[in-house]
Amino acid sequence: MPSSAPPRAVIAWLFACCALVFAMVVVGGVTRLTHSGLSIVEWQPIVGTIPPLSQEDWDALFHKYQQTPEYQQVNRGMSLDEFKGIFWWEYFHRLLGRAIGVVFLVPLVYFAIKRCIDRPLAYKLGAIFVLGGLQGVLGWYMVQSGLVEDPRVSPLRLTAHLGLAFLIYGALFWIALDLMRAKEPRPPGDPRLQGLKRFVYALTALVFLMVLSGGLVAGLRAGFAYNTFPLMNGRLVPPELFMLEPWHANFYSNMATVQFNHRLIAWLLAFLVPVFWFRAQRLSLPPRARLSAHALLGMVALQIALGIATLLLVVPLPLAAAHQAGAAGVFTCALWVAHELRRACA
Repeated sequence: MPSSAPPRAVIAWLFACCALVFAMVVVGGVTRLTHSGLSIVEWQPIVGTIPPLSQEDWDALFHKYQQTPEYQQVNRGMSLDEFKGIFWWEYFHRLLGRAIGVVFLVPLVYFAIKRCIDRPLAYKLGAIFVLGGLQGVLGWYMVQSGLVEDPRVSPLRLTAHLGLAFLIYGALFWIALDLMRAKEPRPPGDPRLQGLKRFVYALTALVFLMVLSGGLVAGLRAGFAYNTFPLMNGRLVPPELFMLEPWHANFYSNMATVQFNHRLIAWLLAFLVPVFWFRAQRLSLPPRARLSAHALLGMVALQIALGIATLLLVVPLPLAAAHQAGAAGVFTCALWVAHELRRACA
């Protein structure tokens, strides 16, 4: 099959996978916010698909959880019903991960056998599947960091887990856009847009950096500190910024530094995205490129509003989950603009 003419089913499948990974990011955020991530103390990729079916199953799972430092130090006295509340979030998170693997692999094999996708594309998608498997391993590696004497998941491992999820999502979304536009004739390249393309590539990298900084904020629960805006407890720069030794530990272990960096990136985006948007309006952009620029501006404004509200209200679950979804939305819009401008410059 010519790579320029993929079946609609392939495109629909890839966008469906994007939607599932997007949902996975949100469910993962809720799992973290409800402190559910350490409720399942074993990694059983196959057997773990079956939920508890009897009272004996529940008693056995609860007994295993009761042996963990998190139960003994944080949740001592938790009832079985309360345990079920955190268990189901972690179970659904893992089940969704397994479902994504099946939804991705089975059609991939089918499309490859039916020659609906060419060999280079099959290799790319196969690499994404491998990354998905590594993501599962990384998720368990992250959980293990909390099943120790200090029952806290490593912020660095959590951030790596989140970052890899966004990379997988971004790769799927970019390939889906490529295939969706493959049948359309390319417009004549406009060299005036090269600078704008480089600008949005830099913005996309900055958005990804914002996501990583948000992972550190989540891992350290830094959103529960400095719940004022625009100042941090009355200071533009908090005095605790470099209180840890060695100095580099502040960038991943200091609540003040991690939250300050996250705010700083947000301020940069709040300035740079409107600058990009104004520059885009002055140039003759294709309609879809112009629409994507509007979407990026609007999504960044919404995400900043969600972030401020989440901070001021001390991380309520619905707002915090919406803020995590908003990060994926901003990343999506940035990729969309970058893809449109790449086509316009070709």
